[in-house]
Amino acid sequence: MKNRTILLVEDNPQDEILTMRALKKINLVNEVDVARDGQQALDYLFGEGEFAARDASEMPAVVLLDIGLPRLSGLEVLERLRAEERTRLLPVVILTSSDDERDRLKSYENGCNSFVRKPVEFAEFAETVARLGIYWLATNEPPPGK
Repeated sequence: MKNRTILLVEDNPQDEILTMRALKKINLVNEVDVARDGQQALDYLFGEGEFAARDASEMPAVVLLDIGLPRLSGLEVLERLRAEERTRLLPVVILTSSDDERDRLKSYENGCNSFVRKPVEFAEFAETVARLGIYWLATNEPPPGK
């Protein structure tokens, strides 16, 4: 099987560093691409804007998506992904510090595959991210043809 990427959509540099450190700690060999706002995430996934040269038919194994993003919120990104045929089944995990129940409900209504609150403590955060990486890259079986 081809080594697939993870798309991390995160605007907080500290959370990005912690996520990358957690994935490195479990010896994840998959590439992790980072988008720092909602529009950049869509450009990456659809091969537009600064990512026009990227092969948009190559989708990441999973998108780790924050909710509170500049330009377009994570919920707006998720809504757009589910509206497009080529990204409708793309696994999306909401990885957020939001504890607002409306965010969780809206995330599931818009078709997220999982909703995970970021723990504040680094060790717990690292363990959570490691479990996500292992699950979505090693355990989960994607839809046929994906």
